[in-house]
Amino acid sequence: MKPPSTGTERHRSRTRARGPATALAAVAAATAVALNLAIPAQAASTLKAAAEARGRYFGTALTRGDLGISAEVNLAAAQFDMVTPGNEMKWDATEPSKGSFNFGSGDQIVSFAQSHGMRVRGHNLVWHAQLPAWVGGVPLNQVQGVMENHITTEATHYRGKVYAWDVVNEPYNEDGTLRQDVFYKAMGSGYIAAALRAAHAADPNAKLYINDYNIEGINAKSNGLYSLAQSLLAQGVPLHGIGLESHFIVGQVPSSLQANMERFAALGLDVAITELDDRIQMPADSSELQQQGTDYGRVVNACLAVPRCVGVSQWGVDDGHTWIPGTFPGYGAPMMWDSSYQPKAAYQAALSALNSGTSSPSQSPSQSPSQSPSQSPSRSPSASPSSSPSSSPSSPVPGACSATIKTINSWGGGFQSEVTVRAGSSAVNGWTVKWAWPGGQTISSLWNGVSSGSGSSVTVRNESYNGSIAAGGSTTFGFTANGTAATPTATCTSP
Repeated sequence: MKPPSTGTERHRSRTRARGPATALAAVAAATAVALNLAIPAQAASTLKAAAEARGRYFGTALTRGDLGISAEVNLAAAQFDMVTPGNEMKWDATEPSKGSFNFGSGDQIVSFAQSHGMRVRGHNLVWHAQLPAWVGGVPLNQVQGVMENHITTEATHYRGKVYAWDVVNEPYNEDGTLRQDVFYKAMGSGYIAAALRAAHAADPNAKLYINDYNIEGINAKSNGLYSLAQSLLAQGVPLHGIGLESHFIVGQVPSSLQANMERFAALGLDVAITELDDRIQMPADSSELQQQGTDYGRVVNACLAVPRCVGVSQWGVDDGHTWIPGTFPGYGAPMMWDSSYQPKAAYQAALSALNSGTSSPSQSPSQSPSQSPSQSPSRSPSASPSSSPSSSPSSPVPGACSATIKTINSWGGGFQSEVTVRAGSSAVNGWTVKWAWPGGQTISSLWNGVSSGSGSSVTVRNESYNGSIAAGGSTTFGFTANGTAATPTATCTSP
């Protein structure tokens, strides 16, 4: 029997082992396998397309070293629409000596993402690990100034280029208490609020997260974070999401994963699976690889069932370039592709879940913000009136396009919507959707589209990767907005 998860911290450098590069032909072979999966005829053939059709993203982590491995990055570009830098935005990489900043490596990751129509998840601004030695030598009464200067400088450098920041990374012990790191010793628990405020001031449009591991299920550690999130929101601190790292052992995905995501979502927070992998004690046998597929499918379906779960990111691309063996000796094979870039059962399960799994946009997280964190939220058999989906269709135009707005979740002072753009009897190459808000609503964040407009008028144009739609086909974009939920009539035009 394999040992249960011990909560062991990841390797301090989290530098992933390098395997031999494989010829580009391997990517073609992997793609060919993916295209022949037993999925519905109209289903998407890549993770990113399938996730986008569900209003989510599917991401990966890359390091600067990965960018030199053509087979790996080509596969990443084909399958993923979000990139997290593995090490390039951490403190030791960006401010190795006090006041001396270097963003070159992080800029390379951002440039790669932009050139492939991918968004970037910033990782990370404040973490007890991978700190340069000089930080530990700063007098405690100067730590807050040093921390805020680091956050402000880095977040300002990447302003407008990062979708979300893991502002505070891994702040909790397993028993639900905060780590006694240099930031806590200097500022107490208040360092987290100070970090979030500094990040928001530097990049007000980025989503701000607290990210940690072993918080995927309902336990002492996630209860501690839940209580902190309640407190921060009550203080008006700009916290927008919770990142669940999800470094699992095969067969040990927590049964309370979905319920845990629901209780954080009920606070008005986004949730994301940020660093997914599922390690196996080596050598892996066929039953373990099948169980790994079951695990990946469970994680994706849990995300689909929670409207405020915005996406899933795997921590890497393939088994040949993973941090697991170097940190957990005897374990490996945690990814959706093997070391030859061939898709495994995990890939097939994740793609199938996205294509055919049942999401429940009408489901509202049933736990109220005042519920004790030790209580497990129950699922309501019927949606509350505020979370019932509604839509306002526009009539299909032969040879052109139509757009339908649907509210999929709402909460006090805001709501989340999905917009389906559908081609008519002919394919479209580029689309523009317009509508007018009826009551002062404003968009707070938008994905899979580029928005503009003034006053009550909204215009959303396609991204570079989703402008082409086959005749009768569709794509989606989504947004969160401030104000009372509304579904105005939308129009769609195509050049």
